[in-house]
Amino acid sequence: MKQPIESARGVANATNEAISKTASFLASGILGLGKGVFAPLTRVIDPAAVHPEPGAAPGIEQYIKREDPSLPIRISVIDYGTGNLVKREFKDIHEALNHPKPENPHVRWINVDGLRASAIEAVSKQFGIHTLSAEDVINTYQRPKLEVFDDHFSVIARQIQLSEASLKNEQISFFLFKDTLISFQEEIGDVFDPVRRRLENTAGRFAAYHADYLFYALIDSIVDNLFPILEAYGTALEELEFEILKDPSPKSQKKLFSMKRDLSLLRRVLWPMREVVDQINRDESDLIHPDLKTYYRDVQDHSMQALDLLEIYRDTASGLSDLYQSSVGNKMNEIMKVLTIMASFFIPITFFAGVYGMNFEYIPELGWKYAYPAFWGGCLTMTTGLAIFFWRKGWIGPNS
Repeated sequence: MKQPIESARGVANATNEAISKTASFLASGILGLGKGVFAPLTRVIDPAAVHPEPGAAPGIEQYIKREDPSLPIRISVIDYGTGNLVKREFKDIHEALNHPKPENPHVRWINVDGLRASAIEAVSKQFGIHTLSAEDVINTYQRPKLEVFDDHFSVIARQIQLSEASLKNEQISFFLFKDTLISFQEEIGDVFDPVRRRLENTAGRFAAYHADYLFYALIDSIVDNLFPILEAYGTALEELEFEILKDPSPKSQKKLFSMKRDLSLLRRVLWPMREVVDQINRDESDLIHPDLKTYYRDVQDHSMQALDLLEIYRDTASGLSDLYQSSVGNKMNEIMKVLTIMASFFIPITFFAGVYGMNFEYIPELGWKYAYPAFWGGCLTMTTGLAIFFWRKGWIGPNS
């Protein structure tokens, strides 16, 4: 019995060490973030298609004529069920949609990387998706939201990743049907690889439920992926606190403002995501199995935990802003203190030099043989007396 316990402790310690190393690595990247790193992805597409003119017709149709044919696209289709998993990739959306399902299929996941208007329109016509929902897919500045239809959910989510020392804020659009889940991503690269590996287990929960469990797993991955990033911000804020206390500089202030901006924008992503999951929990449609409501409540709980962490780090960042101002003020006070003390040492010397530097003809000490040594003796005596006075007051010395 003792050996399994020690083995479990070893695994836990290794896991904690891996998380710590990951947070430290991400923190080093976050400390190097600059202005504007939280901007959405830049896509090779006609700007007029992304931002239609005011008063333009609503829907996806207006984007077809202005589509950029060079925009890369990749379609992956995963069919899975009990004892069955088939993965395929396509470059043509019609080929992917018309591809027959394997025998005894359970759930189909269609993932589209790249936002071509023609591909979005083809999916919309195939599955009866409203044209306004299709338009939300290609307009990537959407707030996370849920729209409930008779036979499907339309969900807009935000995926946050740390890539090449910058935050990548990507919109992911989901269309959840009973046995089909469709996801649209702006470009290749996501946080769903753990889910894809879990799909290899054809006898697990994925096979027991419909597309609602797959959708839960993807949303859960998006939310859980925020925790290492938030922990990295916490580590970066701690390092920045030591930096500010040691030597506050404009560079430190720039880092702090950048992190405050990122944390505010992360809150704008997390808060509506929590509302989306809450809406799913309260919805009474048949798309979500009642047994899965517990899993969705767990995602909501994770969202609240991430929000709590986020609020703590925002408060920490605000406190560091005050600390920076205080540190700069203290640093300036120390400089003024040193300059004042140095000036105080030279005040009596300046007085003696001013008196005996006057151009009067009869100054008794000028003809005295020991006038010069006496002058320096008086200067040194006054300077030493001031030094002793400042030291006793605690203005100079080790305790100053």
